[in-house]
Amino acid sequence: MRPDVIDLRQFYALPMGQLARRHLLLRIRGFWPDVRGLRVLGLGFATPYLRAFKDEAERVIALMPAAQGVTQWPREGPFLTGLVEEAELPLPDASIDRVLLVHGLENSENIALALREIWRVLAPGGRLLVVAPNRRGLWARFEHTPFGQGYPFTAQQLTRLLRESMFLPTQSHSALYWPPSDWRFLLRLAGPIERIGERYRLRFAGLLLVEAGKQIYAATPERARRRRPRFAPALPMRPAIGRGNDSVSRSS
Repeated sequence: MRPDVIDLRQFYALPMGQLARRHLLLRIRGFWPDVRGLRVLGLGFATPYLRAFKDEAERVIALMPAAQGVTQWPREGPFLTGLVEEAELPLPDASIDRVLLVHGLENSENIALALREIWRVLAPGGRLLVVAPNRRGLWARFEHTPFGQGYPFTAQQLTRLLRESMFLPTQSHSALYWPPSDWRFLLRLAGPIERIGERYRLRFAGLLLVEAGKQIYAATPERARRRRPRFAPALPMRPAIGRGNDSVSRSS
């Protein structure tokens, strides 16, 4: 069962969520320090991390699964979010240069189909960055955070899964070595703990980050050959749940 979009938003509004975002964004930027001229897609619930790319990339969009719900983002300017089925992305083939998958893979109803659809929309030479809970970490053991929901992975499982889906893992990293607690004392220690975990590459990190490139084979996956709907100009939006810029649209 996927976390609800409201719960995800509330987590990132808490001090623990804000700190987790800050540490994780440093790791993500380490993979992609320069996205100028590239098209970036966030899948799952990636909007807390996409703002860093918004003014740099050629285009940034965020697509969220229907079972989760969608939030309006960004708060200023045109909305760049959409509600989709994870195995039916409304994008042309080979149209995206970078895909950031956060709060997605561990909650997927069909991981193989979701990864094949990412493979389809990813351009040759493009990169997929998966952020997923570490089975050996503390964050996967506590359900009061979104990273404690769904199916956690080991590094070997995640690497094998990507290879089986026609991706070639290129590099990996870890993040969130500090315990998932809102206790102020632990939050103050999060920085030093993170630096120690990073230095010694400790195995109990809360999250795994694996980057992979698209493998081009002679035969295109059967799922990828099917025609897909493409984005069309947005129709006038119905009033969303909530008020003002904090409103949230939910799937029925």
